[in-house]
Amino acid sequence: MAHHVSGLGISPTSLDPRSHITDLYVFQKAGDASRTILVLNVNPASPITDDAVDHESVYELGVDTDADAVTDIAFRIRFSPVRDNAQTASLQLATGREAAADLGAGDTVLLDAPVTFGSEPQITAAGDFRFFAGLRSDPFFADPVGASDKFQWTGKDFFTDKNVFGIVLEVPNSALGPNPLVGVWARVLVPHEGRLVQGDRAGRPGVDANFNQSDDDKRVWHQQEPSHDREGFLDKFTHVFEQAGHPKDRATALAASLLPDLLTYDYTSAEGFPNGRHLTDDVINMGIAQLSNGAVPHDGLGPHTDLRTDFPFLGDPHERD
Repeated sequence: MAHHVSGLGISPTSLDPRSHITDLYVFQKAGDASRTILVLNVNPASPITDDAVDHESVYELGVDTDADAVTDIAFRIRFSPVRDNAQTASLQLATGREAAADLGAGDTVLLDAPVTFGSEPQITAAGDFRFFAGLRSDPFFADPVGASDKFQWTGKDFFTDKNVFGIVLEVPNSALGPNPLVGVWARVLVPHEGRLVQGDRAGRPGVDANFNQSDDDKRVWHQQEPSHDREGFLDKFTHVFEQAGHPKDRATALAASLLPDLLTYDYTSAEGFPNGRHLTDDVINMGIAQLSNGAVPHDGLGPHTDLRTDFPFLGDPHERD
């Protein structure tokens, strides 16, 4: 179930839903092959409060440009506290491996971008970049009740009336590096004992929820970077595929294809998952089909109909109860 049930509460540094990633999306902008859209959705409890992100945390989109699972380009978003029902965001861009590893390095792309609490999106442009942050309708679609009942589908999309806090960037492809084949992942760095530490991460949809089967594994997973994934988790992921009925060699190959956990993306292509991920990609059924070798029927669900055709693409937030 994507990242809606990952990490949260497993680590003492990620107890706060404001620091919890729900989903990551990366796709070529429709009608303009020279630009890419990156969407980081956080906080599955967003309908509760307008204070939906943590002003002491850092929300980061990392780009690996040379296939070694180490971040070479980092987009970092920080938020002000909410005051008088208003909040702002800043975007920093760090390029080069050393700069990407240094939370204090990088160039400021924009400052004081307004955060949207209502339905009408407030969009900030700075040079070749466009930015949005605010409450939005959750685009994720799935039937978790049916999935937990041995895939006896209910036909009901649990997320159809849910909100998230969306962070959306539109960038020129050149901002992702000269090589069009990149890997993208997201993380939230949270304050812990006087320093910022990684509290949650996301790459491909569903990886943590479906393959990390113990609290200890989840804790380690969410606090490490993708470059360490294979050494610690290849055998464990292989075991999950074996339990699902795949022979050993096939299970090992499938597990290796998921690690390191980066959302692979060719910015010259408009194809969806596993090339990046569109808001409408049916990733849950794709993942279940892979895991079960096609034995589980489709859940019958489809993409949400409230998506916008223009930036920031996420639908208007649902009214609070």
